[in-house]
Amino acid sequence: MNFIARLVVTSLALWICDLIFDSFEIFGGDDVLGRVLAIVGVGLIFTLVSSIVKPIVSIVSIPLLILTLGLFYLIINAGMLWLTEWLTSQNWLGNWGLEIEGGFWWYLWIALILAILQTVIGWVVPGDKS
Repeated sequence: MNFIARLVVTSLALWICDLIFDSFEIFGGDDVLGRVLAIVGVGLIFTLVSSIVKPIVSIVSIPLLILTLGLFYLIINAGMLWLTEWLTSQNWLGNWGLEIEGGFWWYLWIALILAILQTVIGWVVPGDKS
C-alpha cells in the first residue's frame, strides 16, 4: 500500500509541476482518461527510478552528501528527473512521456519544487508514514 500512496503523491506533484512550469510538460493522451494515464505512467516511472536508482546513487555519493550537508540530494533528485525524462522519451513507451526544456538549472529548480510538493501532498495522503 505504501508504493501506491507514493505513486499517487508523485503523480499529483508531477501534475502540479506541469501546471506551474512552461518548460515542464507531460505529454500524451487525447482525452481526460489518456491524460490521467500519461501522468500516472510518468509518475510510475519516476517512482520506480526513485525507488531503485536513487538509493544506490545516495550510497555512492555519501562523501558529497556529508560535504554539502545534504544539499547534494537536490542534484540527485535532478538526476532522477533527467533519468525519468530519458526513459519516457524512448519510442518503446508509445506517445506519452515527460519533456523538460532548458538546461541543468531547470532540472534543479523543478526537482526542488517537486520535492516540496511531494512533502506537502504526502502529509495529506493516507498511508504508512514510516
